[in-house]
Amino acid sequence: MDHLETRELVYFVAVAEELHFSRAAERLGIAQPPLSRAVARLERRMGVRLLERTSRRVELTAAGGVFLDESRRLLRDLDAAVRRTQRAAHPGRLILAVRPGTGSGLLAQVLRSHDGTDPELVFTHSGAGALRDGTADVALLCTDSDDFAGLHTTEVAEEWPVALVPRDHRLAGRAGVTTAELRQEPAFREKCPPTGLDEILDRVALGRLVTVVGSAAVARLTREVVAVPVADLPMTTLALGWLPQTSGPEMAAFARTVRRVAAERVGTEPRAARAEVYDV
Repeated sequence: MDHLETRELVYFVAVAEELHFSRAAERLGIAQPPLSRAVARLERRMGVRLLERTSRRVELTAAGGVFLDESRRLLRDLDAAVRRTQRAAHPGRLILAVRPGTGSGLLAQVLRSHDGTDPELVFTHSGAGALRDGTADVALLCTDSDDFAGLHTTEVAEEWPVALVPRDHRLAGRAGVTTAELRQEPAFREKCPPTGLDEILDRVALGRLVTVVGSAAVARLTREVVAVPVADLPMTTLALGWLPQTSGPEMAAFARTVRRVAAERVGTEPRAARAEVYDV
């Protein structure tokens, strides 16, 4: 069989997601007849029926469901490859994926200490995903929630979980809280929107948000926000992660800076001990 074309994958994904040739053709900006012919030709070339068609509906076969997953993955990988290739044309530029509210003190010191070009920041709850889809070159990852498969990593810091609440909140004076107590709060969100820490703090101060972040965020609290240790959540280890193909001099230099700053910070930054309430 000849190699498949990217266009064929795009056509099939559109039909498989819409389960309607007319809607898929409209989505793709083409006429329906050539789309129908392209999908039928794809099935003949593969020797597999991907879709069951009747006069009233279109359905995926079992093989079609597998091919849909594989086609989506291939198209994502191709998009990621294009993004990484485009960035390779601009050496010295790094894009760093950061989870909101995580490692902010460490990163601030890294950015002040790094001799190379400061990385651009992308805030996301899926740092590993940002690496794999080419959105970022390097990410600050949490060992308790990120998938490290296929990544190069180096551990850099530890954080205790703290709940951010408004200064006048009923839990603000507590020595510690539990996740069960937090889930009773109408404004509680276990995962914040992928925004920066400043916006998270503003939302908390206005009483619109109660959330859990890493203890490094304590250094950036405003006077209207209090951090309370979460007693039943484990400590999180932070790691720097990147894909093997993005390794290079700039990546190596940045990793060295992060490791050096992290080593210097050991024993010098406040840790959210379970018996303390951090307030600024």
